[in-house]
Amino acid sequence: MQEKKIIGMKEIISIIDLELYDLDAKIDTGADSSTLHCDDIFIDEYNFVHFTLLDAVHPSYNGKKMKMPLHKIRKIKSSNGQVEKRPFIKISVLFFGKKYKTVVSLTNRADMKFPMLIGKNFLANKFLVDVSQEYLTKEVR
Repeated sequence: MQEKKIIGMKEIISIIDLELYDLDAKIDTGADSSTLHCDDIFIDEYNFVHFTLLDAVHPSYNGKKMKMPLHKIRKIKSSNGQVEKRPFIKISVLFFGKKYKTVVSLTNRADMKFPMLIGKNFLANKFLVDVSQEYLTKEVR
């Protein structure tokens, strides 16, 4: 059995495909999927998702326009109980010094503190969450 790494409730993640490095992420064991905060989201006729990154903490990312192939569209119930259709993209991330392929949904998280939310689908069978800890990824750099 593979040994699971212990992570905290807040961690650092990099999204290689989008050239987003050292994003603050909230670990959310109540969410199935991971989510990236962005705006101006639309899908073109060729099944590409266009979106604008939003992250005031990283001025070089804030307002950056991106385009990625659409992986799927799914209905998601947010923490406030509203259901919305969200596009998902497949990305490569760097987390705890290791590269992973994962899928994230795109939505405007303007009311949320973190630009990235990491859900159970990414965490499963790889990580254990210690809610008393934060930013354990900084120790492996």
